[in-house]
Amino acid sequence: MKLSCLQENLARGLGIVGRAVATRSTLPITGHVLIASDGGRLKLSATNLEIALTCWIGAQIEEEGAITIPARLLTDFINSLPPERIDMTLPARSRQLRLVCARNEATIGGMDADDFPPIPRVEGGEGFALDPKVLRKAITQVAFAAATDDSRPVLTGVHTLMEDTELTLAAADGFRLSVHRLPLGQSVAERTEVIVPARALAEINRLLADEEEPVQMMLNANRTQVLFRLKNVEMVAQLIQGTFPNYSQLIPSGHTSKATVSVADFLRETRIASIFARDGSGIVRLVMTPGEELTPGKMAISARAEEIGDNLGEIDAVIEGEEAKIAFNGKYLQDVLAVLEEGQVALETTNPSSPGVLRPVGVENYVHVVMPMFVQW
Repeated sequence: MKLSCLQENLARGLGIVGRAVATRSTLPITGHVLIASDGGRLKLSATNLEIALTCWIGAQIEEEGAITIPARLLTDFINSLPPERIDMTLPARSRQLRLVCARNEATIGGMDADDFPPIPRVEGGEGFALDPKVLRKAITQVAFAAATDDSRPVLTGVHTLMEDTELTLAAADGFRLSVHRLPLGQSVAERTEVIVPARALAEINRLLADEEEPVQMMLNANRTQVLFRLKNVEMVAQLIQGTFPNYSQLIPSGHTSKATVSVADFLRETRIASIFARDGSGIVRLVMTPGEELTPGKMAISARAEEIGDNLGEIDAVIEGEEAKIAFNGKYLQDVLAVLEEGQVALETTNPSSPGVLRPVGVENYVHVVMPMFVQW
C-alpha cells in the first residue's frame, strides 16, 4: 500500500470512526482502526461489534492495500502532526505502516486486515430518505430519555416505528417518556417497528450537524441491523431484540390544569432550584396559581434541603384550569427543557401523583411525559 492524504482530513476521519473503537474487549483487534484503499479514496473503519463506523476521505492512491492499526496510538500521533501532507507506505506482506509528514516520520505495527471483524452488509430490507435537520431535532428530543443501565435492555434503545408516511421515535426509562413524529419522504410498504440503540442514534446525531444531503436509513431483511448512510460516512448498528412497552398508554388523555410558560424562564429557574435540590433528593416543587382580573398567573419553582437552605423563584404563566401543585426530579425537567427550542411550553397536570405532560406551544409532533415525585406539601 502506498498513498498520501492531508493531515486534517485523516484527523477528522479518525475522530469520526474512533467513536466505535472498543475500549474494553476480549478481542484486541476491535481496538484497531482498519485503513484501506477503496476506489480512489481512503477508507477508515472501526467497530465494537455493536456499532460499526466507516468513513471515506480523499487520498492519492499509488498502490492498493489494507492494514489495521491501534486506534488510540494512530489518532494521538496524527492529531499532533502539522497540517501537511501525510505519506503512508506499507510494504507487501508487512505489518509495519510507515508514515511521513513534514519532518516527522513513524513506523507503527498493526495486524492483518483479513482478521478485522467484517462490517455487516445491510441490504434486502426497506430504506428511507430522511431530512438531516429534521432527523437531528427528533433524535435530540428523544434519545436522552432512554435508560442508561442494562437491567431492561429494550429501554436502552429508541423505539422506531415506520407507518404510512410517518416515522415515530420514542424513548422511555421508567421515569419519563419522549415521543417525536417526523415525516417520511415516501409511504412505507408495511408497518415496521424496531428498537435502535440510543447510543447509535447519539453517534449519528453528532455527524448530522454538517450534513445537508438526505440521510439514507435502511434495515436488513431480518430486521437485526440498521444502516445510516451519510455523504462520506456509514454506520451499521445491531438492533435490540425484544418488545418495547406500549407507551401510548402512558400519555394522559386529559388534564385539570395547564400552565403555559417561557421555555428559557422555566429552564433558568429550574437550574437555580436544582442547586438547592442536590441535597434534597433532587426534588423541585412547582406551584401554579391562576391569575385574577389584573394580575397574571404565575408558576412558583422551589427546592429545599434540610439544614442547608431553600429557594423560591417565580415566572409569569398563563394558567388554564385550577391551581395545581406537583414535584419533579430537577434533572429530568432540565433535560427536556434544554432540548426544546426557544418559545413557550405547556405543562399539563391532573394531580400531584399523576404524570406531568410537556408540549411545546405550536408543535403538534412532540410530547414529553415525566413521572412526579411524592413529597410532603
